[in-house]
Amino acid sequence: MIRSARLDDLPALLALEDRCFSTDRISRRQFRYLLTRAHAITLVDVGEAAAGARGAPRGYVLVLLNRGHSMARLYSIAVDPALRGHGVGRGLVEAVEQQARELECASMRLEVRPDNAGSLALFRSLGYEQFGTYDDYYEDHMGALRLEKSLAPHLEPSLARVPYYQQTTDFTCGPASLMMAMRALDPDFVLDRKLELRIWREATTIFMTSGHGGCGQHGLALAAAHRGFEVEVYLSGSRTFLVDSVRSEEKKEVMRLVQEDMEQELEALGVPVVEASLNVERLQQRFEAGAIPVVLISSFQIYGEKFPHWVVITGFDQHFVYAHDPFVDVEGGETTVDSIAVPIGKRQFERMARYGRAGVKAVLLLYPRAARSPRRSGRGRDVGRGHRRGTGAVRARSASAAAAPRPALPAR
Repeated sequence: MIRSARLDDLPALLALEDRCFSTDRISRRQFRYLLTRAHAITLVDVGEAAAGARGAPRGYVLVLLNRGHSMARLYSIAVDPALRGHGVGRGLVEAVEQQARELECASMRLEVRPDNAGSLALFRSLGYEQFGTYDDYYEDHMGALRLEKSLAPHLEPSLARVPYYQQTTDFTCGPASLMMAMRALDPDFVLDRKLELRIWREATTIFMTSGHGGCGQHGLALAAAHRGFEVEVYLSGSRTFLVDSVRSEEKKEVMRLVQEDMEQELEALGVPVVEASLNVERLQQRFEAGAIPVVLISSFQIYGEKFPHWVVITGFDQHFVYAHDPFVDVEGGETTVDSIAVPIGKRQFERMARYGRAGVKAVLLLYPRAARSPRRSGRGRDVGRGHRRGTGAVRARSASAAAAPRPALPAR
């Protein structure tokens, strides 16, 4: 019998860990957190118990979920060594896949050791396919194979080939997202940390007495235009939504001057800043026409933090928007596999793609260098729907402020 794990299963789960793994074991504290507070599914197989007796778990499977998107991650599975080959593992995976489907998850991902022939055979027989590798992943420095299975095989997402780049600081989500979009349009475009920091210097619009500033849509658009890419800015909401939130008049003045200077340069370059919002349907139309969208979202629904954050759109299907998120929540047990082509429900994305009480929306549309859109006349593609204008700067989210204390999970 397969059922949800309970807190009183903890001793049996720890015993399974000891019998099944010599490294990368989940600790008692981590299991307790996962069973009581985490957004996760943990199932156990207790077999057939005698009448009146309580069966002891002989295997478990643990899947991590995210409240902000629709991808599930199979984090760990263990089966008593004496029962391997008897279908316990297969039953657990099939059961947890069904629960994930009921929660409207679009896909399941996992990492597995390349020398774990039994697990590889199981997952491949269940329809998982390799889509990448992860170097130096396990405690003994062995790499991992990345596998994925669609839980909604009727969906056929149209995905762009967007290489993934992880932001290397808490304040460079904008440059990292822009770099991914530029690389998607130009395969010869080189991504490295020097470029990430160079774009950050060019695009920073925040004035702070300590810490680092973040990048707004005007600065990022200039960085793309300076590198020859066609770019359009779509903006709706308060023009000074962040300037107005700053108390210091000196800081406000500095931010206004930086913003005005960027707006003037964008106008001189013929880059349109269009007063209009792009909903998911219109974003998909632009994507299918060849644009790579870079979108400002509120990170609250994903990370529980009220900071603006940039992501790059990689595809669409009937139900989901797919995005590369440059931030990897390592403290929350994530790896880059959790941030690549993340499926987000379209309704959820509509709520997510706005920032602040005013619901400010900002989108950059990047096109190849060779493309020549109507913007050279100084008019946006949505002529008649809006006019050009600027907005306040935005700050990258901080990776250091967690929504709740969470233990660092071991790589499995």
